[in-house]
Amino acid sequence: MDEQKIWAHSGDSHFIEPEDLFNQILPPALAKRMPWSEKVSDHEEIVHIDGKEFRRPLPKIATKKINGVSMSELSSRPPGARDIRARLADLDQEGIWAEVVYSSLGMWDQNLTDVALVKAAAAAQNEWRIKEVQGVAPDRLIAVAALPLLDVEASVQEAKHAAELGFKAIGMPAPGLPNSSTYNHSITPLNDDAWEPLWAFMEEAGLVAAFHIGGDAGEHTVYRGPGGAVLNYTNSTFSGQRAAMLMVASGALDRHPDLKVLISEAGATWVPFLGERMNEGYRQHGMFVRPTLSRSPKEILFDQVYASFQHEDIAIAAMMHMGYDKVMFGSDYPHLEGTYGHTQKTLHELVDDAPADVRYRVTQGAFKELFPHVSDPPAS
Repeated sequence: MDEQKIWAHSGDSHFIEPEDLFNQILPPALAKRMPWSEKVSDHEEIVHIDGKEFRRPLPKIATKKINGVSMSELSSRPPGARDIRARLADLDQEGIWAEVVYSSLGMWDQNLTDVALVKAAAAAQNEWRIKEVQGVAPDRLIAVAALPLLDVEASVQEAKHAAELGFKAIGMPAPGLPNSSTYNHSITPLNDDAWEPLWAFMEEAGLVAAFHIGGDAGEHTVYRGPGGAVLNYTNSTFSGQRAAMLMVASGALDRHPDLKVLISEAGATWVPFLGERMNEGYRQHGMFVRPTLSRSPKEILFDQVYASFQHEDIAIAAMMHMGYDKVMFGSDYPHLEGTYGHTQKTLHELVDDAPADVRYRVTQGAFKELFPHVSDPPAS
């Protein structure tokens, strides 16, 4: 294996908010209604969201190893998970230069149902994130802005606020199934034309629509019993595919050809399959199709939807043999399923045998198309 250090940009990472963040940035009456987590046993936590509770399992620490690293080591949070300044040392060690940075508890905001609360929370979180996350290294860290998704017009106004602050990416909900008991029906569906003013502004401002999988709380524990851990983990990826389908089939991306979408942590090889499947539906059921698109669904997906992956070696094949080149690496720092502690090993296994242009595209090139302002990593 080539021992030369591979520098990569990451299309997926997270920060863990200070435990008292909402008390710092919101009035007490609002802060106590925001998401917070409570560990109730070694294997379970409860996420509290404005009077509602969502139980979810915690990883069981075993003696086995993953990629030569013990699970007990992987489960321990590196210092940079909460300390953004310490994070840069972790990134340098791992060979990650620039990265998209999602929140952690903030990703549960889409389960809120009070308009006044989400408006205040989004504005306050964005003021904090632009200073305390992106502001630490604006040429390397791409913080994802929050929107008050319960109100379309308020979302447009907050997107304008975010652009003025200097954000480059706007967080959007990766939707669960509408018939799920935890689906938030207070949020206008992504394929509704009501979102048109937001898409138009984001296209004009060059803001990336960033979707992270697993936003619907119900998707974390759909299955129980044998195989549950694998089934739930796999199931969570489908929300990213639904987001892409909704943006394409609704005509939103066709009407706004310069609007770019990032689907984080869902893998990448689903895009060619989904393109073929949508093409088939569009062609074979044309009498039911609304709206009419100027390009095929697959063309739109391939042109405007970017996908990040961690360990998926067949993502390289998707680029080389299926014509889909919007593929980018994502470390998912600092999560258990990410590559922290073995990023260089993972990168070498992924791209050492790939042609130079493919190697660059996966590690840096696709990312730079979305965020051209980021600086270049050191020479290897």
